Amino acid sequence: MPNLYFCQPHAKNQGMLRAVLSINECERVVSKQSVTFFGDSFPSLAENGAAAGDFAVLRFAAEETLGDWRPGFYRLDSDLVELNEALRDLQR
Repeated sequence: MPNLYFCQPHAKNQGMLRAVLSINECERVVSKQSVTFFGDSFPSLAENGAAAGDFAVLRFAAEETLGDWRPGFYRLDSDLVELNEALRDLQR
């Protein structure tokens, strides 16, 4: 199951696990977001700079990939409030 982390560089928050999603839930949450494959390692604050804006990271383990998703980490340059709303909508 994909893991969604919230990162807040201004607070030196490397990444807090926000949700564990099914593939279908993941696709619903990120369908309106800009998603960029980042690679095999979690993005560090040093790579993004402490002044960078908040972002989210999506992680797929090798055994969890399906369709167009590759194993590794994806960066979502989205407003975390919008992502929270998308997560809440899953519960409705």
